[in-house]
Amino acid sequence: MPENIIVTVIVCLFAGLGAGFGTGFAGMSAAAVIAPMLIAFLGFDPYLAVGVALASDVLASAVSAYTYKKNGNLDVKNGLIMMACVLVFTVVGSFVASLMPGAVMGGFSTVMTFFLGIKFIVKPIVTTKESMEKTSAKKRVIGSVICGSAVGFICGFVGAGGGMMMLLLLTSVLGYELKTAVGTSVFIMAFTALTGAVSHFAIGGMPNIFVLALCVVFTLAFALIAAKIANKAKPVTLNRMVGAVLVILGAAIIVTEYIIK
Repeated sequence: MPENIIVTVIVCLFAGLGAGFGTGFAGMSAAAVIAPMLIAFLGFDPYLAVGVALASDVLASAVSAYTYKKNGNLDVKNGLIMMACVLVFTVVGSFVASLMPGAVMGGFSTVMTFFLGIKFIVKPIVTTKESMEKTSAKKRVIGSVICGSAVGFICGFVGAGGGMMMLLLLTSVLGYELKTAVGTSVFIMAFTALTGAVSHFAIGGMPNIFVLALCVVFTLAFALIAAKIANKAKPVTLNRMVGAVLVILGAAIIVTEYIIK
């Protein structure tokens, strides 16, 4: 087997491992992990690298969402409302970004990933489903609209960070307990990733099929493992696992993007 194929498989394996764990444990977008690794180690075109990452995110998020739903940890109704707002305001954010002189918030997603991980370790989310359900349906719908609009705008403006922003707002603003927050986040990300992947491939063309297949399979496998573990874990343990995954991935992305040339 040629050396470059071995390197490709190894890079895709670790990219899929990081993206899958990030998706299954924390509802993190695979684009935050896979894209920088493909660019740094395989010399991928940045636009196509994001397309591969988004395509990998679709099945990984879908199978994770199914696992969380099966365990009663997914808010479908408000998830659909938030998803609609995310999709609309992603377009708005993208339009505003096109009017800006440069990448105003380039490192936002990476920094947020790292510090959000520390937050989950130091100050775990201890909200229970009982206390979460005390919030009125009207208040949750309004909150879903506001949070979905904010996430969509930031995602369109910055180009990343949707999963992390969603997790932060669901837990801190809407008062979701962690498992339901992650389940709802990956449910939304499955549809947004599909939309993004289709548009990327339609505009930029198809990437290397071998790399695409490897990333999709590895991300899917590790996301399924992570989602199953997460749904069986105790709340405090899950907080620490989510925190550890985010800190490690955040640090790895910083190294990949800013240190490795």
